[in-house]
Order: sequence, then structure tokens, then C-alpha cells
Amino acid sequence: MLLEIVQTINTYLSDYILVFLLVGVGLWYTIRTRFVQIRFFGEGMRRLFGSLSLRGGRQERGMSSFQAVATAIAAQVGTGNIVGSAGAILTGGPGAIFWMWIIAFFGMATIYAEATLAIRTRKQGDDGSYHGGPVYYITTAFQGKLGKFLAGFFAVAIILALGCMGCMVQSNSIGSTFETAFGIPSWIMGVILVVICAFIFLGGVQRLAAVTEKLVPVMAVIFLAGALVVLAMRIQYVPATFAMIFRYAFQPQAIIGGGFGAALKIAISQGAKRGLFSNEAGMGSTPHAHAQANVKDPHEQGVVAMISVFIDTFVVLTLNALVIISTLYTDGGPLAGGYTGAVTEQLNSANLAQTAFGTVMGAGAGNAFVAICLFFFAFSTILGWNLFGKINVVYLFGKKGTIIYTVVALVFIFLGTITSNDLVWALTDMFNFLMVIPNALALFALTGLVVKGLPKRQR
Repeated sequence: MLLEIVQTINTYLSDYILVFLLVGVGLWYTIRTRFVQIRFFGEGMRRLFGSLSLRGGRQERGMSSFQAVATAIAAQVGTGNIVGSAGAILTGGPGAIFWMWIIAFFGMATIYAEATLAIRTRKQGDDGSYHGGPVYYITTAFQGKLGKFLAGFFAVAIILALGCMGCMVQSNSIGSTFETAFGIPSWIMGVILVVICAFIFLGGVQRLAAVTEKLVPVMAVIFLAGALVVLAMRIQYVPATFAMIFRYAFQPQAIIGGGFGAALKIAISQGAKRGLFSNEAGMGSTPHAHAQANVKDPHEQGVVAMISVFIDTFVVLTLNALVIISTLYTDGGPLAGGYTGAVTEQLNSANLAQTAFGTVMGAGAGNAFVAICLFFFAFSTILGWNLFGKINVVYLFGKKGTIIYTVVALVFIFLGTITSNDLVWALTDMFNFLMVIPNALALFALTGLVVKGLPKRQR
């Protein structure tokens, strides 16, 4: 009964409120900043890769700019990049990827706004540490009781959605894929995860930054190398793969069935939902990481934040989608005729990527490769999400609440590897959706502050 209620709420939130709200924010900031994601894309790339270092060193406070964006990418690049894109393709057809690209393009403007506001409104503690994120710019946008209510609402939602239940979802992916690929019992992976995570969590922001600045480049290189190998082996199908993405973006009924209008709605909504909740632009999660950056000008962190969305969607998620489509949807593939018939009993969003990589690498190697990538993706997301939850615990309860929060988070991480509860998954989505609302309202309200922060010659 409760599961059905939560699922109904999620359907209405995702289909009728959040897609329009988040797309609206992205479109609004694209216009108001005069396409900041295009005009400052080059600057963002130079600032990010010019400061790239696997040994950024211990900062006096906060993180270096690269450490902050690495932590943001760690949170963004999770199981959604593999399982999420697979689900979007299965449900909405290859054309859903096109709509993911459109959403990500506008999302780059949204995340620019989030990052600059996080820097502008952050507070500095007595020990020199930074406290920043949506709760601080929400209370800047809305004064008095309304601001406190919206900020508190956001804080509770993100603690539950990311800090607790969200980490449970990520650890479940690690446990299940390792058991399938290597025969390692899920509970053993749970114990290993708890030990590693406890060591990092208790080391604070500095230890987490030291891990993410090394982990993110390594996991990106491993995944990119594997995906490019598969695409090189399927090079003759790559042109057809891109053609399918563009064709089925506007003719989805040709592959997912149904009438044109209904099929187009599914393709767009799947691309929008999966894209938005993969790169997290507008959700209010990654501003917590960007608020830690040791930069003087908020604009500097805003432009590198845009590149995190680009990497998440246009690089990692797209490569995974290209592998799936070029191996499974092209001539001779099991889904070349659409997602119909007996194949529906064998392929689903959970195993689609393994099947795709396995067509070139072999079933065993494909399972192992995806399991390793999912470990890196999900583990890095756990680290980022735990930090975001902790910052909001401090906002609500002060530092005294962080020890209890850490223990509870570790318990959820372990439980995720030994249980699979549809209600927990649905509640995670619901709180994820709910935290978007106060964040998006604050972004609209603080438009002037964001535009004011653009370089004068470029406003």
C-alpha cells in the first residue's frame, strides 16, 4: 500500500513537476546569462584541466578547485550513468539519448548558477572550514520563517535521499554486480565498503578530497578505455548508432511501438528524467562540493562546474549509450527490432550494459568490466553523497550530530549489500525529487545575483 502511494507521488513529481521545473531553470539561466555554457566553455576546460593534479596537497581549509569539482563528479557519476542510461534507452528508445544531451546542455547553465551561489553565500566556521550549499542560498533568497522552512525541508530531504537511502542503493549495485561477476558474497563486499568508507568519512573533508582527486581520473580512464575498445571493434556500426539516436528522437514509435504522440512523450520524458538525475544539475547536491573550493571569484568555480556536467553526460553516459546501441540495436543485435517478444524476459536495465560489453569482450569479461566500473562509480558517489548529507546535518544539529550520522550512514551502506527493498528505492527517489523544489525556487529568486557575478564585459 505504502509502496504504491510513494510510486504514485513519484510519477506525478517526475512527469508533471520536476521535468518542467528543472528544464525551466536551465532554459532561464541559459537566456539570462546569454549562453554561459557556450561563451565560457573554453575557460572552464582550461581552469579544470590546467589545475588537474592527483596530488593537490592538503589545503589549509576546504579544497582546491580541482578537488571540489572532482568531488562533484564523484557524486554525479554513479550507477545512473550505466543503469540509468540503459533504462532510458529500453523505455524511450535510442532517441532518449538525444533528449539527454539537450537537458545536459541547459543543465550546464543551471549548475553554473548553483556553484556561484554556493561560493557567494557560504559561511566560514571558527576553525576556518567552509559551510555552503543550497540551505545557505535558500535562506538568502527567502528571509524569515519561509526561508528557514524551505532550507530545513531541503536539509532533511537530502540527508534521507543521499546520505542514507541513496548510499544504500549504490552499495546494493556494488554487492550484486560483484557477486554476479566474481562470486563474492554481497555481505563480504558490504563489510569491505563499511571499513573503507569509515576510514574516509572520519578523516573529514581533507581525506575525502585526497581520495576523490585520485579516484575520479582513474575511474574515468578505465571506463573510457573499455568503452573505446568496444566502439573500435564495432566501428562500422558507429555511424548507424548516431543516426538511430537522431532518428528515434523524433520517430520513437518506430522502435518502442505505440502511437507517435505517446512514444514521443516517453522518449522525451525518459531522456529528461534520466539526464537530470544523472548530472544532478538543479538538484542541489553538487553545490556542497563547489562551496568548498578555495577560489576568490565565484565565476571561476562556476565555469569548472559546467564541465562536470559535460563530463558526466556528454562523455561517460554517452559512451555507455553508444556501446549499448552499437552492439544491441544495430543489425543482428537482439534489440534491432525493438524491445519486444522473448527478449524482454532476458534483458533489462540492470544487465543491459553487461550484455553490451560482453558481446565484444565475452560474457565473463563484460560482467567483470562493468562490475569494476560500477564499483568505482558507486563508491565515489557514496563518498560525495555522504559529505553532502553531513553538511546539512551540521546545519540542522551542529557538529555534535555528525558522529551519529556517520554511524547511521555506515549501517545503510552495509544493509544495501544484503537487502533489496523496492520501498527504500522508491522513497529515495521521492526525497530526491522533493529536494529539487526549494532549490529551484531559490535559483529563480537569485537570478540577479548570478548574472551580477558574470565578468562585466560578458554580462
